[in-house]
Amino acid sequence: MNIFLWIIQILLALHTLAGAVWKFSNSEPSLKAIPHGVWLAMSVIEILCSVSLVLPAFAKSLDILAPIAAICIAGEMLLDCGVNIFSGNINPGHLFYWLVVAFICALVAYGGFQRWKAA
Repeated sequence: MNIFLWIIQILLALHTLAGAVWKFSNSEPSLKAIPHGVWLAMSVIEILCSVSLVLPAFAKSLDILAPIAAICIAGEMLLDCGVNIFSGNINPGHLFYWLVVAFICALVAYGGFQRWKAA
């Protein structure tokens, strides 16, 4: 289970890093309600979360960072869902995608907290 969790964490980190890089060069039409500064700040937070997901592999004392980062990413995915719904430009494909990523984040957070408690 531990190997599976690390694989998911690494994939989630790569996914989140790709999303952060994408945010620097693009803007989602349904998310125009988010000011540009906030949009860029979300990119910086995503980069920090990406690093926090893999940092515990190099320093065991930082194990708590992975579940916290996963919770932050899940929160952003749920925020994206809410903004998409309230913008009136509902895209079911985007909603499904964000909810799946939030669910994966919840699994990573749960597994990370279990690993941290066991240490």
